[in-house]
Amino acid sequence: MFNCQLYMMKFETLFAGRKPLIGMIHTNSTCSLSALELAKEEIEIYLKHGVCPLIENYFGDTNDCETVLAWMQREHPDAIYGVNILGNYQKAFHLAKKYKASFIQIDSVCGHLRPKEDAAYAESLSQLRQESDAVLLGGVRFKYQPVLSGRTLDEDLRLGTSRCDAIVCTGDGTGIPTPFGKVAEFRSVLNDFPIIVGAGVTLETVQETFRVADGAIIGSWFKEGHYDVGCVKEEYVKQILNLTI
Repeated sequence: MFNCQLYMMKFETLFAGRKPLIGMIHTNSTCSLSALELAKEEIEIYLKHGVCPLIENYFGDTNDCETVLAWMQREHPDAIYGVNILGNYQKAFHLAKKYKASFIQIDSVCGHLRPKEDAAYAESLSQLRQESDAVLLGGVRFKYQPVLSGRTLDEDLRLGTSRCDAIVCTGDGTGIPTPFGKVAEFRSVLNDFPIIVGAGVTLETVQETFRVADGAIIGSWFKEGHYDVGCVKEEYVKQILNLTI
């Protein structure tokens, strides 16, 4: 039988009972820095300020992520860091296991598939979780994901709690604020199950985000110009931390 409390404990144990601030590493590059060299600079900023890096193939590819993860494991083996391979959750589990990533993000664990496809997906995901020590952060009604399950939001949220260790809630797109009304709706169904706000967190919304949710993932706002194409700026990281510590 599914044990919701067990998964909540896994999340709380990893983050030592604190609400995590997770910073995106988009494996971007510049005219002067490779994806690895830029990731090194951005990760060092995050770790200096207690932000957990999440390495994703947003601009780069799977090979870029693997190169960054290998460096991370070698240089910062005791740090909390995660991986998200967009469009390939199996590869994310493989890389997390290979490079000892502490957590995995999947953009949708529930609601995005038709019933026939969902059954096979659920079986695959369950098997991967049994073989993994990583905490799983799973999206429900996540940005850019279709809703094809035929289930209500409440049904998908409750099912989602059996498929991950924390639910990730977003608005409609990258850099677009996650409506607090949506977070409240998730909370009314999930009760104490961990909720992470996964998009659109800014200096103006971070305090309320940490009041209503159990952590946040920040990408665009940490970057130059607050755009996803920019490079992480330490000044922005410090501004956010000044409001969350």
